[in-house]
Amino acid sequence: MPIQCTDAEWKILEVLWDRSPRTMAEITKTLAPSTGWTRHTVITLLKRMEEKGTVKVDESSPAKTYTPAVTKDEASTDQARKFLSHIFKGDASLLINQLVSSGDLTVEDMQEIIDAMKNSNRK
Repeated sequence: MPIQCTDAEWKILEVLWDRSPRTMAEITKTLAPSTGWTRHTVITLLKRMEEKGTVKVDESSPAKTYTPAVTKDEASTDQARKFLSHIFKGDASLLINQLVSSGDLTVEDMQEIIDAMKNSNRK
């Protein structure tokens, strides 16, 4: 199942991946300094995320608690695939070439990519 995740929803998932379960108040308190979001914004986002299936809600205690329904690895992989498909038409070599040309990819980064490819081929 594709993971639908906006930038705002990603911020909430980051908070929940860091520690969960959390209440809406805890999420708001964590994000307010960097986003300026009020509890109303967080409530709206959490409802949307619940509908999409990216968070789970536990209503068994007085304050609802939220946990991520997807792992960071699942969400990251899905978002990377979408980006690669949208921007580079699915061609990873175009992405690598762009990063090399711009100077954003170091020799160490390239070695990590080569090592990851070697490790994935062993499986």
